[in-house]
Formats: sequence, C-alpha cells, structure tokens
Amino acid sequence: MSDNRSGGSAPTVLRMVLGKRLRHLRERAGVSFEDAARAIEVTPLTVRRMEKAEVGLRIPYVKELLRTYGVLAQEIEDFVRLAREANQPGWWYKYRDVLPDWFRAYVSLESEASVIRLYEPHYVPGLLQTEDYAAALLRIGFPNDSPEEIRRRADLRLKRQDLLDKPEAPAVWAVLDETVLRRPVGGADVMRAQIDHLGEVLENPKVRLQIMRFAAGPHPGAFGPFHYFRFGFSELPDVVYTESLAGAQYFDQPADVVTYLEVLDRMSVQAEPVARTREILAALRKEL
Repeated sequence: MSDNRSGGSAPTVLRMVLGKRLRHLRERAGVSFEDAARAIEVTPLTVRRMEKAEVGLRIPYVKELLRTYGVLAQEIEDFVRLAREANQPGWWYKYRDVLPDWFRAYVSLESEASVIRLYEPHYVPGLLQTEDYAAALLRIGFPNDSPEEIRRRADLRLKRQDLLDKPEAPAVWAVLDETVLRRPVGGADVMRAQIDHLGEVLENPKVRLQIMRFAAGPHPGAFGPFHYFRFGFSELPDVVYTESLAGAQYFDQPADVVTYLEVLDRMSVQAEPVARTREILAALRKEL
C-alpha cells in the first residue's frame, strides 16, 4: 500500500481483508497463481489483483477459487456472504462527487480502525471539527467550489464523526500543536465554539487529546501531519497516512509504520499531559 493514491477507486477495508484471506488460503493449499487463474479462466494478474483488493470480488470467481483451495462448503458460504458485503460501496459513496479518490481509502480505514493516533500541526482534525470550523477551512481549500459543494464537503466531514458515537468506536489519541488552537479560522466566534467542542469531545472516554506547547521546542513530528491506524483484523497491518497538495501516501510496511509510531510515542511524552488539556483549552479560549 506504500504508494501515492492520486487516482483510482479505493477498496473497502473488508475487501482488503478478504483479499488477504484468499491469498492465505491459496498459499496454504499450495496452489500457484497460474493454477488458480486456470480454475476461473482468467490471467494470473487477475488473481493477484483480487488478493490485493485492486478489483471487486466476483462471486463466481470466489466460489470456484475456494473450491480449488479445498475450503469446506459452509466456509465458502460464509466467505461469499462477506464478499457480497465487501462489494457494496462504502457509506461515503454518495459523497463521491466531493470526495477525492485518494482520500476514499482514508475514510475506509478510519471507519474500520480500532485505534487512531495522529499528529496535527495546522488544524483541528476532521473527526473533532465543528461544522462552522470545517466550512471555513473548506472554503480556503476549495476556493472554486460553489456554496452547495462546500456544504456537501462539510456534511461528509461531520458524517465521519458518527463513528465516535458507535459502541465499537475506535480509541482516538491526538497530539495537536499549539498553533492549531491559535490560528484563527472563521473568526473568534467560530474558534471559541471549536475550543468548546474539543472540551465536550473529551467527555468521550475513548478520546485523548494532548497539546504540544511552543515552549516544548523542536519535536520529532515537526515535519508535517500524519495519522496512524490499527485494526481488529489480523489480516490487515497497521497503516500510516500522510498527505500533500498532490495527494496522499499510505504506508503499511512494518519498518515505515514503526518509525511513525515511535515518533508518536516520543511526542506524547514531550507534549502536555492529557490531564492538563482542559486547563490549556480554557486559557486559550479566554484570549479570543
């Protein structure tokens, strides 16, 4: 996954998981790409792409491959049920007109993660933004959009926040640079409401928020924002997301992921303790 996703349609997390399960079943059965391809009368490349979740899981292909791999009938039925679910568009599909292709993978990862850790040096993370704050940012980021397009982009951002209210909500641990809370976005009223919202979000026991004060000096994450995802699926590795003006990168190689995770750990020690976050938010709000 360590590539620049500047185009193409991203698969759902479930499709990624099932692709990896197909590869495991094929390897366990000792079946080559060529033999698997012959079983369903396609090229070996098609089998590879199914395993990498680069294409949808065609049900007839899935059934025949599983039979070729010696999978029992009941297990095939269970797998096919999941494959049909995986082939369904994600909830964000209806926002596809305002959702960049390279960001679709992010929304899928975010929706299925069990742990989300992140560092943001510029703005409040999308999961924690108010509607007015989000709209103000989007008007800057998409200056040529119509008011309706900005509204839809803001709606999408707010819809993503629904996952924080789910029983299986991920644990979210964010480190925000002090700049995030001092940079005026949308005016004083919008910033006050945004800071108040952060205080409300802290009532959620699954959300931890730390502030990296200016006084902390240089820190290892100062090069830019990044987000780390961990999942409840053994088949899916941890993933780190970074972005630029040209698109995004998703890293899942262990050496890359460990580098980012170690930086997050070091930053969490250098930033203000979680217990001081409310106090800091209150002091900054008084300055507005």
